[in-house]
Amino acid sequence: MTRVLITGGGSGTGADMARAFASAGHEVVITGRSLDKLSRLQGDRISAVAGDVSDPDQVRAMFERAGPCQIVIANAGVADAAPFGKVDLDHWQRMIATNLTGTFLTFQQGLAQMQDGGRLIAISSIAGLRGAAYAAPYAASKHGVMGLVRSLAHEVAGKGITVNAICPGFLDTEMTRRSVANIMEKTGRSKAEALASLTARNPQGRLVAPSEVTAAAQWLASSAAASVNGQAIMLDGGESA
Repeated sequence: MTRVLITGGGSGTGADMARAFASAGHEVVITGRSLDKLSRLQGDRISAVAGDVSDPDQVRAMFERAGPCQIVIANAGVADAAPFGKVDLDHWQRMIATNLTGTFLTFQQGLAQMQDGGRLIAISSIAGLRGAAYAAPYAASKHGVMGLVRSLAHEVAGKGITVNAICPGFLDTEMTRRSVANIMEKTGRSKAEALASLTARNPQGRLVAPSEVTAAAQWLASSAAASVNGQAIMLDGGESA
């Protein structure tokens, strides 16, 4: 039985992936800072381990408790927006610590216990492939993730391990709902207007469903994607085209 570890697995896209991989017969370990949130998903084939991906000791402990994992998905992330001139050091460091350092630590520990091949998958963002106004720290952290993915892919290519990233546009998740609330608060726009300002960036005029990210992750984890390595799988309705 294949074991899958998913960071940030307590809600949103992480939870959707956990349920789908478990339904497909995999043993799934979800991680996150809140054990209460994680415990809601625990059940048949899904277990939970608490831990902060920005803390190397906690990440090491997460993998020790989980056991060897053949598929490791670095999904934990945070997002926030502010004009560049108002970004303070705490904001910057929080984006880097969770989004970039968290992926680095997750991949490093995941790779250390992989035997006979494996899959390392980062849930990144289209902001990791292009600029994003009012989100410089977030975009910088996600660009770093792409550099990590592409470099590590070369390093492990001969070991039967692949390293890839999934880069969605705005997702239909709690994180985007917080972005909508932030836009409403700072601009006075209605909820519909705030949401429209985000969906307008997608040529399909919609948010990306978590299930679409899940489907891409399942494909990357399959034997059909054995030659896909060091790639950014864009799920943005053509926004980056």
